[in-house]
Amino acid sequence: MIKIRVPATSANLGPGFDCLGLALNIWNEVSFEPAEKLTYQVTGEGAEKLNKGTKNLLTKAFANLYQACGKPVQVAKICAQNDILMSSGLGSSAAAIVAGLFGANEMLGKPLSPNELLRLATDMEGHPDNVAPALLGGLVVSVMDHEEIFTKRYEVPELTVVIVKPILDWLTRTARAVLPKSVSRADAIYNIGRTAMVVDALRNGDLDLLQKVMDDRIHQPYRLKHISGGSAAYKTAKKFGAAALSGAGPSIINFVPLECAEQAKHEIEKIFQERGIETRGLITNPSTLGVHAI
Repeated sequence: MIKIRVPATSANLGPGFDCLGLALNIWNEVSFEPAEKLTYQVTGEGAEKLNKGTKNLLTKAFANLYQACGKPVQVAKICAQNDILMSSGLGSSAAAIVAGLFGANEMLGKPLSPNELLRLATDMEGHPDNVAPALLGGLVVSVMDHEEIFTKRYEVPELTVVIVKPILDWLTRTARAVLPKSVSRADAIYNIGRTAMVVDALRNGDLDLLQKVMDDRIHQPYRLKHISGGSAAYKTAKKFGAAALSGAGPSIINFVPLECAEQAKHEIEKIFQERGIETRGLITNPSTLGVHAI
């Protein structure tokens, strides 16, 4: 049996649209064991949905790696304990893809390098901003140039991170559909400078700088107005520290001093709950580890 862990991730981090991603200390654990037929069983987050069959992103990624290596797909008993919230902007789909690829690569004796795994994961996900930190851990800047992916990984100190997810329908395709087809030069300049400073602030654990520069004009304003309570929750989070939509949302991510974490979580949840929207809130920190065998 091979057992692995894969982290949640938060992409964009304000101005770093489709370029920045951060691994978080929230994990899915997955085991792979040779078997006579393919079975897939989930406990935890998403179990009700995922246990309806064996066709999903993880099993598809598992098969894709065998095919990429020119090997017949090995049937397996796959069991997962999922702690990553689904449809939340915390990279659950990236985690599933990375887990399937990594698990198959382990079962085959590690024929593919991390860069090759990243290429396969990006092909499946469509962009590397979540799959890169899920693979590598830490803070990862990723850019694509045709078929090539350039990544730069940074260590991040043990910051305190508050996540609040409103329980509402918010599909990734909806989050993409509300974005403008073009942005102004002024908005592009606004984001470029702040993205560089967000990277620097996270690397150095500089919460004061992070709070000042984690603003965005390219995606957040358009998405927040379509998330019930989103704009008000975002403004509340900013009172406690640096705030952003996590990925495409609907979760709010808030980097705060440790002593403010519980209050920040409570106040952000309260904004949604006053509108009759249930929430899931948690307190965590960045992870220096990406996917790994245990």
